[in-house]
Amino acid sequence: MKRLLPDTYTLLLIGTVALASLLPASGGFAVALKYITTAAIALLFFLHGAKLPRQAIIDGLLHWRLHALILSCTFVFFPIIGFALRPVLTPLVSPELYLGVLYLCMLPATVQSAVALTSIAGGNVSASVCSASASTLLGVLITPYLVNSLVVQTGDTSMLESAGKIFIQLMLPFLAGHFLRPYFDGFFRKAGKALSFVDRGSILLVIYSAFSAAVVGGLWQQVSVGMIGGVVVISLLFLALSMAYVYGLASWLGFAHEDRVTALFGGAQKSLASGVPMAQVLFAAPAVGMMVLPLMIFHLLQLIISAGIAQNWNRHRKQQASMAST
Repeated sequence: MKRLLPDTYTLLLIGTVALASLLPASGGFAVALKYITTAAIALLFFLHGAKLPRQAIIDGLLHWRLHALILSCTFVFFPIIGFALRPVLTPLVSPELYLGVLYLCMLPATVQSAVALTSIAGGNVSASVCSASASTLLGVLITPYLVNSLVVQTGDTSMLESAGKIFIQLMLPFLAGHFLRPYFDGFFRKAGKALSFVDRGSILLVIYSAFSAAVVGGLWQQVSVGMIGGVVVISLLFLALSMAYVYGLASWLGFAHEDRVTALFGGAQKSLASGVPMAQVLFAAPAVGMMVLPLMIFHLLQLIISAGIAQNWNRHRKQQASMAST
């Protein structure tokens, strides 16, 4: 039962949304917070780049078929089911909130949790790092294109302008962190735990800013408890379908168990760390909260369910190793 409970960070995410709902940033504080969150996002992606080992990219590139499968789930299968099931699922939420579901479908895969879960379950960690990083990099171009082409909810901002802003705010710090990694490697090792607080704290700050603007714009007057339940149902359905697609296809293609594990956790997850900053660039401030609410719920569910699967595989792996040694 304990494995199914949210971890501390997930509870902090929920608490941040509650704080923004009760005490949203407004006026001059909201303006100052916007600049602070821009700096926090840059720092967040700088740290992501700095954590990416060069050798992991080289090793992971050898598994191009695995990466193609994972990326097909992230950027092709998710949007297809999002639009195909739209007529059936929209009544569970609202047309406006379902746009947030579609935005979720167009986001890149998560990096940290996918790699961590792959490691716990005994998957191919180097391929996981490579695939998740490639997903983040490609998402800078693919997500704005899909959103502007299919969702059409970004106001006067063109796809090239959106991609340019995202590249400057997210990818330049990411690339800077990666190329400066040799100079900071020792420091990062010593300050590993402290940096994780900075990493996660940045996401909490961005979520507080996004939901504050949404609450001031009347988010909770537009979203009912029933709609939140509808997002939960949609999230569970999408998670089940994406896991079945990517794991089933990996098995059909004859991938080893380690690569099937990597495919499952790499293809069926969506990135909160990329999704919230991108939403701030792509959508008007009052709409950001509505757009990322499905992502928040999906993120919570993907962590709980994926952690349970990873722990089960880990126990099974340990049992097999124990039996082999006796």
